Amino acid sequence: MNVHQKDLGASGSDWKVNMNPDDIYRTPMDIAWTFKYLMSGDKVEDLYKRAKQNQWDSDELLPWDTVVDPSKPLINDANDIYHRMPFFKKLSKSQQETFTAHSTAQLLSQFLHGEQGALMTAACVTHSVPDATAKLYAATQTMDEARHVEVYAKYCDKIAIVYPMSLWLKALIDATLKADRYEKVMIGMNMIVEGLALGAFNNMYRTTQCDLLKKLTFNVMRDESRHVSFGHSYLEPVIARLHPDEVEDLADFAFQAVNILAHGGTAGTLASRVDPGFLQVLDNSGIEHEDFFKGVEAAAAEGIEQTLPPGQIHSLKDLMLPALARVGLLTPLARKKYEEVGIPIFEDLRVLQAMEGGHPVAA
Repeated sequence: MNVHQKDLGASGSDWKVNMNPDDIYRTPMDIAWTFKYLMSGDKVEDLYKRAKQNQWDSDELLPWDTVVDPSKPLINDANDIYHRMPFFKKLSKSQQETFTAHSTAQLLSQFLHGEQGALMTAACVTHSVPDATAKLYAATQTMDEARHVEVYAKYCDKIAIVYPMSLWLKALIDATLKADRYEKVMIGMNMIVEGLALGAFNNMYRTTQCDLLKKLTFNVMRDESRHVSFGHSYLEPVIARLHPDEVEDLADFAFQAVNILAHGGTAGTLASRVDPGFLQVLDNSGIEHEDFFKGVEAAAAEGIEQTLPPGQIHSLKDLMLPALARVGLLTPLARKKYEEVGIPIFEDLRVLQAMEGGHPVAA
């Protein structure tokens, strides 16, 4: 039996995310006034002008009257590792359809939660960065992120379910929000979380079969390309002026953030085995947890791995690590840390530069 929209949300509010409203903490971030109101005349000012020109109203731009049926795949499954697993192929058609619907909902829920995190970090940069032009740009990014929260909340409402925030994603954004320097907030968000998002949005744009989601994703992605560019454009000269000990502190922060992502963000990892949201996907699909993860391990033993078709982006390889290398945060000491935990270093800037240059879908 197909999983229709009403079935996806059949348990009503039970499946609506109910994060603790008391999930509140203090941060050690400084607030920086600046009374030099001159514009910088550099790339940050150019990004600010582009941000002003490219503001968009989702109510006017997006076809919200589109009917979204989660029983029909919203994403092309051809390159998805799950659909190539021998274990998955043995499931009933109903289970396969249910898993496809719920795993997509869980992914889109992470987009929604991540955008709220980006909203808070952009606001944090606005009040803490000491440069006047950077403050103005960060304010435009805050507006961008508010719009992104709005559109993903409205889309998730169409599929009738919001899954909890993944533990690793919340850990990554919490570490960024709790940072003691605005440079760390920008590293965590504009270079790492936004790099993750930009790659994921590019891949979603190329694979979604929903016209509304495709148009929504493209416009969000265009904003994100500016956000990633801001991280490099502002931080590179700032980091170049810092004392080596401060640079090492920032480089270690970047490493810790990347390590959270690299070892928590995939379904085959130990982190995903205890992640409440992904386990709910399995429960909703009638799939035993251990059976599923044994299926993942068996597929890996047979050489079945996640592959990216032409045009798709590996966020860590193509965006994050090259960005960190470009601003001087892959120091010799940091490189040893990446090597020790098995994270390969990538420094090829071509995809990153293409994405930042106003062409959000890589060739």
